[in-house]
Amino acid sequence: MRQARPTVADLRSMKGKRQLTMLRVLTLEEAEAADKAGVDIVSVPPELVCDPRYRDAAPNLFTMPGDNFYEIGTADDFVRWAFRVYKASADAVYCSASLATIRRMADEAIPVVGHVGLIPSRATWTGGFKAVGKTAEQAMHVFEAVRQLEAAGAVGAEIEVVPVEVATAISQRTSLIMLSMGAGAGCDAQYLFADDILGQTKGHVPRHSKVYRNFAAEYERLQSERIAAFREYVGDVASAAYPEGRHVVNMDAAELQRFQQMLDR
Repeated sequence: MRQARPTVADLRSMKGKRQLTMLRVLTLEEAEAADKAGVDIVSVPPELVCDPRYRDAAPNLFTMPGDNFYEIGTADDFVRWAFRVYKASADAVYCSASLATIRRMADEAIPVVGHVGLIPSRATWTGGFKAVGKTAEQAMHVFEAVRQLEAAGAVGAEIEVVPVEVATAISQRTSLIMLSMGAGAGCDAQYLFADDILGQTKGHVPRHSKVYRNFAAEYERLQSERIAAFREYVGDVASAAYPEGRHVVNMDAAELQRFQQMLDR
């Protein structure tokens, strides 16, 4: 039997003992599947964890809602947002905003997870969507960012597309729970997007992703079947094949005669 969903203290106690698994899921169905599959942590859109059905679908998942900092606003907005999702059963929140914002939430005892390395919302500062930390100087900048998050009161950090050697060395030197997205197995958790795992990502698939199913092909097949079914319906209406007698309700003959008499008066 699976244990109850982990706490921040549980995750910290597992640091260095085993690799945790993490997914970005977008729907109740994906959250339920992740729970039943034994995934440890999920990142979710804020509205998903606020759905009253969420914990029935995923009672055991350590759940971390997150959004881009520019979607939420100022530090005060973040605190209000964090309280709202925390009340809805979030276990931590993701925040790529400033250290001051992270510190504000940490001061209110909200478990906060930051982001280092390639940060998509701030990729222009590090040269676009490419690896960060490939030189010694860049690697030290990533390490300093981790230390700053630690000092601000964060409990963890997503470390994205950083050389495996750098990510491993940093993970060994921080108390933060390090969530690896393309940063190797030397961190505390491996993090992938459900869309990539299920093969439903259109366009570029990140190098660090691994595809386990081909949902895109299944969706295309279903769309073809959808079009075919609609076309058959249109044809049936045109040929009077629909509706048939079994699709309608008929009036009692005597009542129909009375109704017709009423109409003719």
